Amino acid sequence: MSRSFKRSASSIFGILRSAIAVSAAAEAGRPAKSGDLARLGIDPEQFRAIERR
Repeated sequence: MSRSFKRSASSIFGILRSAIAVSAAAEAGRPAKSGDLARLGIDPEQFRAIERR
């Protein structure tokens, strides 16, 4: 396997891990980690400003 393939696969799995972590945090009503939000291209400050009901 080439390095670029390994790097791409690692990046994809990192994004999936972050998406799952943010989703689980939202479902549980707890704050998501800023690093996970940033990896997904979501501004942590704006995400926390969303009003949940």
